[in-house]
Amino acid sequence: MSPAETAKSQKFFGSFFQKRTSLLLAACLLSPLPLHAQLPPARPGIDAPALAPLGPYAAGFATQTLSPSGRSLPISIWYPAHAGAGPATSYASTLPGPDGLPTHFSIPGIAVTAAPPAPGRFPLVILAHGYGNNREVVAWIGENIATKGYVVVAPDFLDPKKFDATSAMYAFAHRPIDVAAIAAEVQRRAAAGQAPFAHTDPDRTALIGYSMGGYGVVSAAGAALDPALAKATGGMMAPYVDGGPKSDTMKVAHLKAVVAISPAMRLGSLSMFAPHALAAIRVPTFFFVGSQDHVVGYDPGVRTLFETEINAPRYLLTFREAGHNIALATVPAGMRGRLWDQDWFEDPVWCKTRLIGIEAHFITAFLDRYVKGDTAKAAYIDGLIPNSDDGTWPDGPASYDAISPGPPSATLWKGFQRAHAAGMTLEYLPPASTK
Repeated sequence: MSPAETAKSQKFFGSFFQKRTSLLLAACLLSPLPLHAQLPPARPGIDAPALAPLGPYAAGFATQTLSPSGRSLPISIWYPAHAGAGPATSYASTLPGPDGLPTHFSIPGIAVTAAPPAPGRFPLVILAHGYGNNREVVAWIGENIATKGYVVVAPDFLDPKKFDATSAMYAFAHRPIDVAAIAAEVQRRAAAGQAPFAHTDPDRTALIGYSMGGYGVVSAAGAALDPALAKATGGMMAPYVDGGPKSDTMKVAHLKAVVAISPAMRLGSLSMFAPHALAAIRVPTFFFVGSQDHVVGYDPGVRTLFETEINAPRYLLTFREAGHNIALATVPAGMRGRLWDQDWFEDPVWCKTRLIGIEAHFITAFLDRYVKGDTAKAAYIDGLIPNSDDGTWPDGPASYDAISPGPPSATLWKGFQRAHAAGMTLEYLPPASTK
């Protein structure tokens, strides 16, 4: 290119980008939304993998209180619905600050309260939040998969709003009991055709849990609790630990699949699970974790659970360099003013909207495959190369936002855009009896 042509090109592109910047600035200034307005987290961005977007149903929303374990627990219910009149739900809540005082926030949703339910019988999913947080911060999971044909029940476990060993032990003691009790009660009401569970199929049940909720769902899948918990909880857990008279009540019936996101396996030096407890789990399990999770640990930690659950088909998706907070919603506007508050939600390395889109994609593929029996979804989780960075694209032209078809024509993970399968590892191990 001649000097004159170079100067002409620079003038053109300089003018183009100046105009483009002016237009973007004008759009931001004229927009009715603040610059940091939060979009509903249940609706993934355009860079999300193929199965992340909302499904064919609208999401309905209801609340109730259940007391099957002797504690009155508020629950949120998301269900497949016809599009209903009325505004979408906004989830107002609080989280404790470093001083123990609550910080108020709200998260926009997509569900409509009391929307008419869609006809049919839909699988049941129990959704368990983490320690110190609440059902509102994981509502995006409930909303997203409700549009795909699942009834999602999320209890608020009423954790103490302070952070010390006594409060944590209180929560650890209640979480698996409450998960199992809520699941059994909802299944009972669904079988009896009671509202709002009349459209729920209790014979197809799945569990999703984050952090302490992840520990709860692993226990409810059949992993017996360590007898040392009996003494550590002042005898409260004695009937429920391995060998206790109520230990058989801890396992959820009709269970088809478990999703454990950053699940806890110990509190300090105290193990939550009895030796070889994970070998008792037989249902397919999908673990999600960040390789830099210093709250519950990676290896030892979540990888330990994955490797020792030897009698179940299981998956482990590792977000390389991510930390613990991979499952909560994107940070609300009201939580951006203090690092403690923001760190409830955000990851230091990964973009939260990116994490949400990827998790929604794999949760959808996994549940559809193992709960609904949709074998076509197996291609999104089975037979993929372990390291996402090693994926190759098929030869020939393709649009910029083309979706990988997966094997055999491409090794780039099926359902991902060409430049958007990076920084992850997906591993699969079959049950020991099929190796």
